[in-house]
Amino acid sequence: MKQESRLILALDITDRLRALDIVAKVQKHVDAVKVNYPFALGCGMGAVKELAAKVDVICDFKVADIPNTNRLITEQVKIAGARGIICQAFPGRDSLDACVKAAEGMDVFVVTEMSHPGADMFMVPVAEKMAKLAVEVGAAGIIAPATRPEKVKVLRKIVGDMKILSPGVGAQGGSATDTIKAGADYVIVGRAIYEAADPEAAARKLAAEIREAIP
Repeated sequence: MKQESRLILALDITDRLRALDIVAKVQKHVDAVKVNYPFALGCGMGAVKELAAKVDVICDFKVADIPNTNRLITEQVKIAGARGIICQAFPGRDSLDACVKAAEGMDVFVVTEMSHPGADMFMVPVAEKMAKLAVEVGAAGIIAPATRPEKVKVLRKIVGDMKILSPGVGAQGGSATDTIKAGADYVIVGRAIYEAADPEAAARKLAAEIREAIP
């Protein structure tokens, strides 16, 4: 995955034509496009293939099942041509190992802490342990919350040179500038771009803010 704008578009929509139109408008300002289960269910995995032919795609399926099911999901994502997949750590090492093995060169990003307030209930207390597991299994990087940049700093010390992708900028209140300064490699932004009156202008502005924040 390139590291130019350090901005990733979260394309959390279910209309294929709208998705393709938005990507065409913003792709020169983003390093990758993240799609989720609503996108795959609404648009089909064929749409993932279409996007993957144009930009780097990360499938944010937060894979969290037994090892065999994790393997099957990861294999389908790879067949679709995605550059990366996002998986959960909490099912345990064997389940996460299955994702990494099935990826075979595709980047695996491990969720350590989600960006919404409810993450405080169960994820925040074990985020550091899950980051350590991501290192142990040889993942490409982790997901850490832009809504809590102080945690990005803590997790950076654990994962070293691994990539940190941070969601929560924009609609959830996170700051792209603060997140990059805290140590994230990329910020993930969805609604603030795809719901903007001018998505291209919104992406361009965010990319400029990120460039100014890079140490």
